[in-house]
Amino acid sequence: MDDQTRTELEAAAFRTLVSHLRERTDVQNIDLMNLGGFCRNCLSKWYRAAAEDKGLDLDYEGAREIVYGMPYGEWKQKYQTKATEQQMKDYAKSHPDSH
Repeated sequence: MDDQTRTELEAAAFRTLVSHLRERTDVQNIDLMNLGGFCRNCLSKWYRAAAEDKGLDLDYEGAREIVYGMPYGEWKQKYQTKATEQQMKDYAKSHPDSH
């Protein structure tokens, strides 16, 4: 497989992942972190870093809007729920260095 085709396939897979996460507003970021070790915010940071590597000026909030499909504050207000005690315990166990 040539590099151009690989890049196009990776881009298509990324767009599908982002679309899927936009549709699955019931899946909270803490659930993604606990199970997968990343969340929508991580994707936003990776997207911003990739833009920066290309010399593009994209701030974190702009990258978040790309991933969330709306400003983060709006998404948070509409869809984010308060983390349960169990979710927080799971997070602490799966991310011991984040405290």
